[in-house]
Amino acid sequence: MINTIEIKNLSKNYHDFNLKDVSFNVPKGCIVGFIGENGAGKTTTIKAMLNLIKHDSGTIQMLGMDTGKEEKAIKESVGVVLDGCNFHDNLKTGDISRMMASIYKKWNEPVYQQFLKKFKLPENQIIKEYSRGMKMKLQIAVALSHEPKILILDEATSGLDPIVREEILDVFMEFIQDEEHAILISSHITSDLDKIADYIVFIHQGEILLDEEKETLLSTRGILKCGEEDFRKLEQDECIRYRRNHFGFEVLVNDKEVIKKKFPDAVVDGVTIEEIMLFYIKGEK
Repeated sequence: MINTIEIKNLSKNYHDFNLKDVSFNVPKGCIVGFIGENGAGKTTTIKAMLNLIKHDSGTIQMLGMDTGKEEKAIKESVGVVLDGCNFHDNLKTGDISRMMASIYKKWNEPVYQQFLKKFKLPENQIIKEYSRGMKMKLQIAVALSHEPKILILDEATSGLDPIVREEILDVFMEFIQDEEHAILISSHITSDLDKIADYIVFIHQGEILLDEEKETLLSTRGILKCGEEDFRKLEQDECIRYRRNHFGFEVLVNDKEVIKKKFPDAVVDGVTIEEIMLFYIKGEK
């Protein structure tokens, strides 16, 4: 499988936080969901990828090019949407188009106009008058209007109502239909990633704890609910994390089918991405 993004041993040291040997790939034709709690390192990683901050060690390649040596060529082919709107409040859509046309060689005005119509974005209003959802749609319209091959999205659906989120997710799915394209999307809204992600990368306290195909992840992992007697019978490699409660134990297990056979009378539920993340953060080893 060909990767559009390859990150190897990326490190960045601050006085109160360290990004530690972060490595993962974004394959061509795929959507990779990048998850983790606030302060886990998602935005730091994305900023390093975009050369908004300088990393201390490691390598970042996009489309086979080194981001440190070929930044300009890479950014021609990368669409970026960050949390919040980065356009000046007094601009209108036409002003933004003229600015982007001076920046991107492949700025496509007809495509931009199509997205403005699709998203019902008024051309005669300044951005200050836009709602949060409209501002996010505008950023996505801009990101998609210079023929990018990669989309990098940092909390692009955060704070939006379900209708707007669904509309935006549909656009991302359309973009990925071209197998030459790829998306890296960080999000707190893991239900969105349940719908669209092909792979899940989970970062916690600056380290990658999980990097796996989503369907494999959700089909194999499970939550065992049991008493202390059964909990003590678990092998170390069967248990990822556990939580103790008033009724016994909840255990995130590696292979729910194996556990069902081992404990035929126990409850073994399926799991969501959010539950997996919570077990890693709140559970005990």
